[in-house]
Amino acid sequence: MTIDALENNTTARRIREVFFSFLLWREKHISEKNFVIVLAFIVGIFSGLAALVLKFLIHYISTVLTAGVNLESGNYLYILLPAVGVVITALYVRYVVRDDISHGVTRVLYAISQNKSRLKRHNVYTSVLASSVTIGFGGSVGAEGPIVYTGAAIGSNLGRVFRMSPRILMILVGCGAAAGIAGIFKAPIAGMLFTLEVLMLDLTAVSVMPLLIASITSTTIAYVYTGYEFEFFFAQTEDFYTSRIPYVIMLGVVSGLISLYFTRVMSMMENFFGRFRNRWLKTLVGCSILSLLVFIFPPLYGEGYGSIVGLLGGDTSSIVNGSIFYNDRGEVWFLALFIGLIVLTKAFATSATNGAGGVGGTFAPSLYVGCMTGFLFAFVVNHFGWVELSTKNFALIGMAGVMSGVMHAPLMAIFLTAELTGGYDLFLPLLIVSTISYGTIKFFEPYSIYTMRLAKRGELLTHHKDKAVLTLLKINNVIETDFLPVYPDMTLKDMVDTIARSKRNLFPVLNERRELVGVVLLDEIRNIMFRPDLYRRMRVSTFMSVPPAKIEVGESMDAVMKTFDSTGAWNLPVVERGHYVGFVSKSKIFNSYRRVLRHYCDD
Repeated sequence: MTIDALENNTTARRIREVFFSFLLWREKHISEKNFVIVLAFIVGIFSGLAALVLKFLIHYISTVLTAGVNLESGNYLYILLPAVGVVITALYVRYVVRDDISHGVTRVLYAISQNKSRLKRHNVYTSVLASSVTIGFGGSVGAEGPIVYTGAAIGSNLGRVFRMSPRILMILVGCGAAAGIAGIFKAPIAGMLFTLEVLMLDLTAVSVMPLLIASITSTTIAYVYTGYEFEFFFAQTEDFYTSRIPYVIMLGVVSGLISLYFTRVMSMMENFFGRFRNRWLKTLVGCSILSLLVFIFPPLYGEGYGSIVGLLGGDTSSIVNGSIFYNDRGEVWFLALFIGLIVLTKAFATSATNGAGGVGGTFAPSLYVGCMTGFLFAFVVNHFGWVELSTKNFALIGMAGVMSGVMHAPLMAIFLTAELTGGYDLFLPLLIVSTISYGTIKFFEPYSIYTMRLAKRGELLTHHKDKAVLTLLKINNVIETDFLPVYPDMTLKDMVDTIARSKRNLFPVLNERRELVGVVLLDEIRNIMFRPDLYRRMRVSTFMSVPPAKIEVGESMDAVMKTFDSTGAWNLPVVERGHYVGFVSKSKIFNSYRRVLRHYCDD
């Protein structure tokens, strides 16, 4: 070993010693509840910078690719660019990252509920790089899902470096997610509400300050580097009258139904792409769908923020320009049909981008569809002469409506729309449309686009304390294996000898393949176990009984408790494909339940 290598090892060792000394000092002098505030501030800084980097990369790549190209004179470039971006992203994910980084928000939810809030180190940067290529080349997705994943990974890994407990780690993951949303949208309140409504973390005395600090810090960084302008500037030039409230209620119902359509299409397309076994065939199919849709409907290119800005400013030319079907006469029917088809096809373009191998979120698509829906609603009402509605105002209101339905987050949708645009004067209609939309979709779909996958598997952590604690519990942690097995052909004498060696009053009966065929309860054979005349005559197969139910390894704890409730049993056997594993008891579950409840809810 060279002298330089020795010096480097010595330096690294000294740094570790100093760091561990700091950890010991922190544990003695600063409580976890206070130290988490410091960590939240650091998470806010890094998440805010990550949001800036992501926005810069998307804008830079898009500018370089489209510089000097007149997209309004012909949109043939749209056939190529999005597909190239998706292929580059797919290659990067498969051969460099070598991990699935899609569905960022869902993976954050999974980490919270099933992996003790631990996210991998590479998630700090891989989603930023992958999504910037996908969106910069024109993929029809948003950057918000990846920045949530990135911010959550920053919080998780920083907390692990400082040896934080799982409960504090969960808060830091929420801080990172909130800071990511706050930084990319300049929306601190929406960032915090996203954590509460979408990630379903509880707002407690311990969590409220870290979440606020992380969100405000990230937003401040965005203001410092990008100025105080709103993301989508909106100037309310037309007043909103209370006589328009019935139409706002109607838009709320329409937004809820559009949200349901968007959610169902995304789920259907995800299942469609999930059936492909050949990755490159899946990429080919997804790129073909995406390129075709973007070619026919140019506004589907990229995040679509330019179209949102245009509609909020009362300019519809940004929507139809560049389409191969557009003509300068601009008939009313063409505009209505064109925007309606965009609303219907956006979900297909977004799911095709992700299904082909791209990386992006559904935040921007839901905002985009909402803006189009609100504009189209007012445009159609105005055309039929029922009443004169402001297309600008209803485009803004529609953004909150569809986002509320898709995300199942009405409060976040209200404040995000207001913070994005500065449309606080429309706060009342924003409240109405978000509430109605949420109530409408909730009637048909109990879970959001992010939570439905985990809810089907029983892996979703919710605000419901009982279900949340059961979700955090794992069946493998409560299985007891110190039960002595017996076999069907054993005599009563052998059974009594086994009882003498056991500390339990329950015995699994196994066959030669160690499959569970029955159980023996001590109370059920107490009247014959002291009769020597039966020792050689009776065998286990004559007095064993069938258990009331069996628990499969991997079942959710919620399902396990339902089995206990339905059977009235106190102990149930656990099997894996029929093979005996052990027993699980109510007392063991209750003890673990109490321990987890106190650990995560002791605020």
